[in-house]
Amino acid sequence: MPRHRFNVFGRILDLEPCPTGWRCYAVGQDGKRAPVQLAVPADLPASDLGQYLYDIYHELAAGSRGDVVEISAPGMGDTDRPFRKP
Repeated sequence: MPRHRFNVFGRILDLEPCPTGWRCYAVGQDGKRAPVQLAVPADLPASDLGQYLYDIYHELAAGSRGDVVEISAPGMGDTDRPFRKP
């Protein structure tokens, strides 16, 4: 199953598609994943996940914590695409 990994203002989140939409996991420093209760619309395309996470978690923004950046995507390797509201 394809997985999308994001650095969300210093917090690593994995999102995976599932039959009812998207599942979200927090990734710890040891690589272990824990479920996160985050409602992601089932019809949200993968290309919009970064902007969605930015919209949900923008309160966590601080100077040193950066932005929302996709750090891996299926078939793309590492990316460096920040997601900011225009």
